[in-house]
Amino acid sequence: MIQRVRLENVTIVLNRPRFPENIGAAARAACNMGLKHLSVVAPENCDLTRVLTLATHAAAHVVEQMSYFDDLQTALEPYQHVVGATARLGGQRQKILSPEQMARDLVPISEKNLIAIVFGPEDTGLTNEELRLCHQLVTISTHDFSSLNLAQAVMVLCYEIFKAGLDQNKRPTPRLATRHELDGMYGQVKDILLKINYIQPENPDYWMNKLRHFFSRLQLQAGEVSIIRGICRQINWYARKCYQDGIDKNGPPPLS
Repeated sequence: MIQRVRLENVTIVLNRPRFPENIGAAARAACNMGLKHLSVVAPENCDLTRVLTLATHAAAHVVEQMSYFDDLQTALEPYQHVVGATARLGGQRQKILSPEQMARDLVPISEKNLIAIVFGPEDTGLTNEELRLCHQLVTISTHDFSSLNLAQAVMVLCYEIFKAGLDQNKRPTPRLATRHELDGMYGQVKDILLKINYIQPENPDYWMNKLRHFFSRLQLQAGEVSIIRGICRQINWYARKCYQDGIDKNGPPPLS
């Protein structure tokens, strides 16, 4: 028996879209493939009349129920798995999946986890900082011109998600840590690594990006994130204790 993506656990997230017509067309594309959840982050223009014109009556309910957010990090907090769509390659965008690979990966994850598929603005796409919020990256291969219309990109990925299937005997993925839980953990890890001089204070995000890639491959659960955060708290406590013990033993340093 074939197991498929649980479409009710997947949300299309449009980050900083510029044109209301693209929001409507994206809503229609998602609806065509059975995806009902749409979130819009800091839209440049969200004229609902123009949105609904492109959504048509068939996807009007998707538009009426879509969620609005001021920033991407807040929008992604409830999700256990985040996929970022990007047309640009290289740099920090090392491991890029095809739409087919991405969709197959989502089959077991979607059983117990909320998934966000994130699309950037029409003109610039997702920034490196925004891509750090993603567990996986996906790109749509094209012939010569890599830039697709936003709604076209949404349709391609939604279609692959709709048709993806795996043998049901494969082991399902457990409930993973949410984006909010992971961001809290990364903040603590970054603070500790800076304090012990493991990463350079001039560009800590460069080094943290490597750790993010590592932890993303592990698919951390909420309990595992809690353990890592507990270790960070203990290291921080012990470092403060050693520092205070040194002051108590030797007295405060002389004034210069």
